[in-house]
Amino acid sequence: MIGRLQGVIVEKQAPELLLDVNGVGYEILAPISTFAMLGAIGSPATLYTHLSIREDAHQLYGFSDKNQRTLFRTLIKVSGVGPKMALAILSGMDAKAFAICVHNEDIAALTKLPGVGKKTAERLIVEMRDRLTEWDAPAPLWVAADSSEQASTDAMLREAEGALVALGYKPQDAAKMLNKVAAQASSPEDMIRLALRSTLSQ
Repeated sequence: MIGRLQGVIVEKQAPELLLDVNGVGYEILAPISTFAMLGAIGSPATLYTHLSIREDAHQLYGFSDKNQRTLFRTLIKVSGVGPKMALAILSGMDAKAFAICVHNEDIAALTKLPGVGKKTAERLIVEMRDRLTEWDAPAPLWVAADSSEQASTDAMLREAEGALVALGYKPQDAAKMLNKVAAQASSPEDMIRLALRSTLSQ
């Protein structure tokens, strides 16, 4: 099992990144909250990882801290929640916000996450409630990302839309979400976070 990787970011386009570790490139999927903590291409990065093994593929998932990885591993144990949905949940809200939704039985907030219907939200509440009783949630991850190199708005929109579609949103819905927050964002990751936050707060 690969539990932790430390290397240099070679490629980065949410939710995918390529990490060079001593000459070996690891393809990793990460939630948007983790992307917010990463530096630019060429920067060093340390990720706590989870290896998902299926008959047709081996996929690495990376997280900025152990709390995120623990919640991811707990989520994929819930009936009907696979790695893709768990990644979308962690991209749509941080661990603390998720724990609050579960404790408050806030089905409406959970169903705003891509791929989470009412039945899945109900399962999440029932199966996660006891597991989150003493959850040590990290500080909120909705922070603005610093970026010394700002891409054009159009380029940021294309990259951000691609990431949201990869997380399960329909292209037209992703475009609407991003257009509402484009003027406030300074990077694709920032744009994605703002769009997700805006959707969840409605």
